[in-house]
Amino acid sequence: MRQILFLCTGNYYRSRYAEALFNHEAARRGLAWRAFSRGLAIHLAPPDGLSPHTTRRLRERGIPEKHTGSKPVQADEKDFRRAARIIALKGTEHRPWMASLHPAWKDRIEYWEISDLDGATPEEALAAIEAHVIALLEELQE
Repeated sequence: MRQILFLCTGNYYRSRYAEALFNHEAARRGLAWRAFSRGLAIHLAPPDGLSPHTTRRLRERGIPEKHTGSKPVQADEKDFRRAARIIALKGTEHRPWMASLHPAWKDRIEYWEISDLDGATPEEALAAIEAHVIALLEELQE
């Protein structure tokens, strides 16, 4: 089983939704891929659970929360080594974190441009994640 790592700042909202959506759809499509998610600065997010925006969208789509972790987790070196692909949810936000915390990896990952709540509504951000994840799944199916 190959693994994809989704990164965001707090591992509370965007990366957790990408992880859950990817895992649900990959299983439904019979792909031998599994996603996990991590944060680059989890101290900036609430310490427990999952964003209510993520929870609501998962329920709307009928995706069980079991497809994401139970709490925010800080990214570390072993996470980068175990992933076949690494995707940070917003390059302008996460590239500086990567340069500071994991400089050897900053140019070895993919960067999307999906804003947090300071730059997009939950509906906009989650829809953008859905479009990117579905395109990624289609690429992996080929």
